[in-house]
Amino acid sequence: MPATPSQTIGPYFHIGLPFPGGGDLAPAGHPEAVTVHGYVLDGAGEAVPDALLEFWQAAPDGSRTGAPGSLRRDGARFTGFARVPTGGDGHYALRTLPPGGAPCLAVCVFARGLTHHLFTRVYFALPEDDPLLRTVPPERRTTLLATPDPAGYRFDVRLRGEAETVFLEPRAPQGRGELRDQPHTARS
Repeated sequence: MPATPSQTIGPYFHIGLPFPGGGDLAPAGHPEAVTVHGYVLDGAGEAVPDALLEFWQAAPDGSRTGAPGSLRRDGARFTGFARVPTGGDGHYALRTLPPGGAPCLAVCVFARGLTHHLFTRVYFALPEDDPLLRTVPPERRTTLLATPDPAGYRFDVRLRGEAETVFLEPRAPQGRGELRDQPHTARS
């Protein structure tokens, strides 16, 4: 049986998938909590007002188990998962704890006009020994780096154009990523 063609993502996921506290990975009032925020931008640099981002990360101790019931926040446990919509201005924000072990957050981007969701990473520093970063041309690595700012760390997702974010192509069966050979098919 032949495969059916892909359909574009959304925009309706923005209505049904966010949940209360979706951007609060860190327990309320935790002294080490940091804010990661930024904008999702199209190829012309315009805000994407109805994108959805999912984040996964290791806990500060390096464990990757997360808390059971990650979609139900109790305010006391670190969950390792966030689902954050962009606002009308394309801005998103989440509160988290610095990851242990892996120096990055894994990100999945959903936005209208995409035929498939996109994967990338947010690094707080660019370690030289990271196997994935070694496959990224040095001049493109900064598109994966969150930069400190007064609100915490800023990380913009640029879907196309100048300074396009590096997106990963998952491989089966290991589930590890690799650089995409071709630009994705976002249409803004």
